[in-house]
Formats: sequence, C-alpha cells, structure tokens
Amino acid sequence: MRPDPSSVQPPGPRGPRGRRRGDAGFVTAETAVALPALVLLAALLVWAVLAAAAQLRCVDAARVGARAAARGEADAAGVARAAAPPGAAVLVDLAPDTVRVTVDAPYGAPGRFAEVLAVRVGATAVAAREDTLKGAEGGGGPWPG
Repeated sequence: MRPDPSSVQPPGPRGPRGRRRGDAGFVTAETAVALPALVLLAALLVWAVLAAAAQLRCVDAARVGARAAARGEADAAGVARAAAPPGAAVLVDLAPDTVRVTVDAPYGAPGRFAEVLAVRVGATAVAAREDTLKGAEGGGGPWPG
C-alpha cells in the first residue's frame, strides 16, 4: 500500500526529525568563542577578590602598627610589616599626641597581566599616644600612672 501523495511532505531544509541540517555545529562554535571569555572573566574576578584581600591586610597592618606605636613599642614598624602583604612599605609618623601608620603595598596579577593589572593598595591608621597621656588636671607621665 502506497502512502497518499497529499500526506507526504516535500523534501525541504529540515531533516526527518524537524531539525535544520545547517545548524549541526552552531552551538559548538558559540561555546568555543564564549568559553575563553568566561575563563578570562573568572580569572579577573579571582584577581579582584585577592586584591581586596591585600587591601584588608593593609588595613589590619596599619591598625596593628598604630596600636603598637601608641603603646610606645620600639618596633611598631616591624609589627605592621609582619601583618602587611609582601613588599609593603610602612611609615610611622609620631606626633606629640597621636601616631599615624601608613602601609602601602604593590599588588599585581601573575604572568603577562602583571603590568596591566598592577595596583597599589594601602591604608592609614591614627591612634592617640598612650605613652604620653595627660590628665585634665595637667598631670603627665607614662600611662598608667
């Protein structure tokens, strides 16, 4: 028995299951183009998180150094440098009633992007000096008195 000629579809651009024959590798080509862009985006996001972590280390190092200098410790810069990211510069500025500690560090990306993505992270902390506190009555001397 032959099929009715009116029910048979003429051959066209679609195959036997309704798919177009020319789209066979289209998704593969899109993925090949988009995948490197997604990997680069993920790498940039990881770099940004690590740069933010280096910034937080600078903030912590400046605070630790300011507390140490406010107490009158001799090696406040060394204490701050130990808490800072590698390669950080620490500056301790003593005033008569305050101390200011500035931590500045370079942060770059690994590999070929080091020059393009190089940033400087840093922080400054100020604390009242505890080794020269003066009371309201004009007292003075080392704290606690």
